[in-house]
Amino acid sequence: MLNVYFLRHGETPWNAAGNRYCGRTDVPLTDRGIAQATLVGEQLKGIPLAAAYSSPLQRAFRTASIAAGDRPVITDQRLIEADFGQWEGKTREEFVAEDPDSWSRWDHDPTHTKAGVTGETAMEIIYRVDGFFTEVLHRHAAGSNILAVAHNGVNRLYLAWKLGMPLHNYRQLVQENSSITLFTLDGDGQLTLKLLNARL
Repeated sequence: MLNVYFLRHGETPWNAAGNRYCGRTDVPLTDRGIAQATLVGEQLKGIPLAAAYSSPLQRAFRTASIAAGDRPVITDQRLIEADFGQWEGKTREEFVAEDPDSWSRWDHDPTHTKAGVTGETAMEIIYRVDGFFTEVLHRHAAGSNILAVAHNGVNRLYLAWKLGMPLHNYRQLVQENSSITLFTLDGDGQLTLKLLNARL
Protein backbone atom coordinates (compact mmCIF):
# COMPACT_ATOMS: atom_id res chain seq x y z
CA MET A 1 0.00 0.00 0.00
CA LEU A 2 1.37 3.41 -1.02
CA ASN A 3 0.08 6.57 0.69
CA VAL A 4 -0.05 9.51 -1.73
CA TYR A 5 -0.39 13.11 -0.57
CA PHE A 6 -1.68 14.58 -3.83
CA LEU A 7 -1.69 18.36 -4.18
CA ARG A 8 -2.76 20.89 -6.71
CA HIS A 9 -0.21 23.74 -6.74
CA GLY A 10 -0.79 26.99 -4.86
CA GLU A 11 -2.60 29.98 -6.27
CA THR A 12 -1.22 31.70 -9.38
CA PRO A 13 -2.09 35.06 -10.96
CA TRP A 14 -4.14 33.19 -13.58
CA ASN A 15 -6.16 31.39 -10.91
CA ALA A 16 -6.81 34.73 -9.25
CA ALA A 17 -7.79 36.44 -12.54
CA GLY A 18 -11.00 34.62 -13.38
CA ASN A 19 -9.39 31.17 -13.42
CA ARG A 20 -7.73 31.46 -16.82
CA TYR A 21 -6.86 28.09 -18.31
CA CYS A 22 -3.20 27.60 -17.55
CA GLY A 23 -1.83 24.45 -19.09
CA ARG A 24 1.81 24.64 -20.14
CA THR A 25 2.27 28.40 -19.55
CA ASP A 26 4.84 28.60 -16.76
CA VAL A 27 3.29 31.15 -14.39
CA PRO A 28 4.58 31.68 -10.81
CA LEU A 29 2.78 31.45 -7.50
CA THR A 30 1.19 34.52 -5.94
CA ASP A 31 2.07 35.53 -2.38
CA ARG A 32 -1.12 33.76 -1.35
CA GLY A 33 0.02 30.64 -3.22
CA ILE A 34 3.32 30.68 -1.33
CA ALA A 35 1.43 31.01 1.96
CA GLN A 36 -0.80 28.08 0.98
CA ALA A 37 2.21 25.89 0.25
CA THR A 38 3.83 26.93 3.53
CA LEU A 39 0.72 25.85 5.43
CA VAL A 40 0.83 22.43 3.75
CA GLY A 41 4.49 22.12 4.69
CA GLU A 42 3.60 22.71 8.34
CA GLN A 43 0.94 20.00 8.16
CA LEU A 44 3.32 17.48 6.57
CA LYS A 45 6.21 18.08 9.01
CA GLY A 46 5.50 15.00 11.07
CA ILE A 47 4.91 12.67 8.12
CA PRO A 48 7.95 10.70 6.91
CA LEU A 49 8.02 11.09 3.14
CA ALA A 50 9.89 8.52 1.10
CA ALA A 51 9.95 10.96 -1.84
CA ALA A 52 8.45 14.18 -3.18
CA TYR A 53 7.49 14.47 -6.85
CA SER A 54 6.31 17.40 -8.94
CA SER A 55 5.33 18.59 -12.35
CA PRO A 56 8.25 20.50 -13.90
CA LEU A 57 6.22 23.74 -14.11
CA GLN A 58 7.36 26.31 -11.56
CA ARG A 59 3.99 26.70 -9.84
CA ALA A 60 3.96 23.01 -8.94
CA PHE A 61 7.69 22.68 -8.28
CA ARG A 62 7.77 25.65 -5.90
CA THR A 63 4.68 24.36 -4.09
CA ALA A 64 6.34 20.96 -3.72
CA SER A 65 9.66 22.45 -2.61
CA ILE A 66 7.98 24.50 0.12
CA ALA A 67 5.63 21.70 1.21
CA ALA A 68 8.40 19.09 1.27
CA GLY A 69 10.61 21.15 3.57
CA ASP A 70 14.22 19.98 3.32
CA ARG A 71 13.37 16.92 1.23
CA PRO A 72 14.53 17.01 -2.42
CA VAL A 73 11.84 17.25 -5.11
CA ILE A 74 11.97 15.06 -8.22
CA THR A 75 10.27 16.50 -11.29
CA ASP A 76 8.43 14.24 -13.72
CA GLN A 77 7.09 15.38 -17.09
CA ARG A 78 4.10 13.03 -16.77
CA LEU A 79 2.67 15.26 -14.01
CA ILE A 80 2.58 18.38 -16.20
CA GLU A 81 -0.78 20.07 -16.69
CA ALA A 82 -3.02 19.26 -19.63
CA ASP A 83 -2.33 20.79 -23.01
CA PHE A 84 -5.38 23.03 -23.39
CA GLY A 85 -4.69 23.93 -26.99
CA GLN A 86 -6.57 27.04 -28.15
CA TRP A 87 -8.07 27.59 -24.70
CA GLU A 88 -4.72 28.44 -23.14
CA GLY A 89 -4.71 31.78 -21.33
CA LYS A 90 -8.46 32.30 -21.69
CA THR A 91 -11.34 31.98 -19.25
CA ARG A 92 -14.06 29.46 -20.06
CA GLU A 93 -16.46 32.32 -20.80
CA GLU A 94 -14.02 33.73 -23.37
CA PHE A 95 -13.30 30.55 -25.31
CA VAL A 96 -16.88 29.27 -25.22
CA ALA A 97 -17.99 32.56 -26.78
CA GLU A 98 -15.34 32.14 -29.51
CA ASP A 99 -16.04 28.48 -30.28
CA PRO A 100 -18.96 26.94 -28.38
CA ASP A 101 -18.80 23.69 -30.38
CA SER A 102 -15.27 22.81 -29.24
CA TRP A 103 -16.29 23.21 -25.60
CA SER A 104 -19.48 21.20 -26.14
CA ARG A 105 -17.52 18.31 -27.66
CA TRP A 106 -15.06 18.27 -24.76
CA ASP A 107 -17.79 18.71 -22.17
CA HIS A 108 -19.72 15.70 -23.46
CA ASP A 109 -16.81 13.42 -24.36
CA PRO A 110 -13.38 14.45 -23.05
CA THR A 111 -12.27 10.83 -23.35
CA HIS A 112 -11.80 11.14 -27.12
CA THR A 113 -11.93 14.92 -27.67
CA LYS A 114 -8.85 17.11 -27.70
CA ALA A 115 -9.06 20.03 -25.28
CA GLY A 116 -9.04 23.34 -27.12
CA VAL A 117 -9.12 21.56 -30.52
CA THR A 118 -5.34 20.99 -30.61
CA GLY A 119 -4.59 19.86 -27.03
CA GLU A 120 -4.75 16.49 -25.29
CA THR A 121 -7.62 14.08 -24.83
CA ALA A 122 -8.56 13.00 -21.32
CA MET A 123 -7.24 9.51 -21.94
CA GLU A 124 -3.88 10.80 -23.17
CA ILE A 125 -3.60 12.70 -19.89
CA ILE A 126 -4.73 9.75 -17.79
CA TYR A 127 -2.35 7.27 -19.43
CA ARG A 128 0.69 9.40 -18.64
CA VAL A 129 -0.36 10.17 -15.06
CA ASP A 130 -1.27 6.54 -14.42
CA GLY A 131 2.08 5.50 -15.86
CA PHE A 132 3.79 7.72 -13.30
CA PHE A 133 1.84 6.30 -10.36
CA THR A 134 2.29 2.71 -11.52
CA GLU A 135 6.04 3.29 -11.61
CA VAL A 136 6.28 4.92 -8.18
CA LEU A 137 4.00 2.27 -6.65
CA HIS A 138 6.59 -0.35 -7.51
CA ARG A 139 9.52 1.89 -6.58
CA HIS A 140 8.58 2.38 -2.94
CA ALA A 141 8.11 -0.12 -0.14
CA ALA A 142 4.63 -0.97 1.12
CA GLY A 143 3.44 1.58 3.66
CA SER A 144 5.57 4.41 2.23
CA ASN A 145 4.31 8.00 2.02
CA ILE A 146 4.97 10.18 -1.01
CA LEU A 147 4.08 13.74 -1.98
CA ALA A 148 2.98 14.43 -5.55
CA VAL A 149 2.19 17.98 -6.71
CA ALA A 150 0.51 18.56 -10.05
CA HIS A 151 -2.42 20.51 -11.49
CA ASN A 152 -6.17 20.93 -11.41
CA GLY A 153 -6.95 19.33 -14.76
CA VAL A 154 -4.69 16.29 -14.59
CA ASN A 155 -5.42 15.60 -10.92
CA ARG A 156 -9.19 15.59 -11.34
CA LEU A 157 -9.14 13.48 -14.50
CA TYR A 158 -6.86 10.89 -12.89
CA LEU A 159 -8.98 10.70 -9.74
CA ALA A 160 -12.23 10.48 -11.71
CA TRP A 161 -10.85 7.61 -13.80
CA LYS A 162 -9.46 5.69 -10.84
CA LEU A 163 -12.75 6.10 -8.97
CA GLY A 164 -14.74 4.78 -11.92
CA MET A 165 -16.53 8.05 -12.68
CA PRO A 166 -17.62 8.96 -16.21
CA LEU A 167 -14.86 11.29 -17.36
CA HIS A 168 -17.26 14.02 -18.43
CA ASN A 169 -18.05 14.38 -14.71
CA TYR A 170 -14.46 15.13 -13.67
CA ARG A 171 -15.28 18.76 -12.85
CA GLN A 172 -17.56 17.50 -10.07
CA LEU A 173 -14.35 16.82 -8.17
CA VAL A 174 -13.03 20.08 -6.72
CA GLN A 175 -9.39 20.26 -5.71
CA GLU A 176 -8.52 23.52 -4.00
CA ASN A 177 -5.12 25.17 -4.34
CA SER A 178 -2.57 23.55 -2.01
CA SER A 179 -5.05 21.58 0.04
CA ILE A 180 -4.31 17.96 0.86
CA THR A 181 -5.85 15.06 -1.00
CA LEU A 182 -4.78 11.69 0.36
CA PHE A 183 -5.28 8.37 -1.39
CA THR A 184 -3.78 4.91 -1.18
CA LEU A 185 -2.77 2.58 -3.98
CA ASP A 186 -2.66 -1.13 -3.26
CA GLY A 187 -0.42 -3.63 -5.01
CA ASP A 188 -2.88 -3.91 -7.90
CA GLY A 189 -3.13 -0.15 -8.32
CA GLN A 190 -6.58 0.09 -6.71
CA LEU A 191 -7.11 3.65 -5.46
CA THR A 192 -8.92 4.42 -2.21
CA LEU A 193 -9.67 8.10 -1.58
CA LYS A 194 -9.06 8.95 2.08
CA LEU A 195 -9.14 12.75 2.18
CA LEU A 196 -10.13 15.53 -0.24
CA ASN A 197 -9.30 19.23 0.35
CA ALA A 198 -8.21 18.42 3.89
CA ARG A 199 -6.27 20.12 6.64
CA LEU A 200 -4.34 17.60 8.72
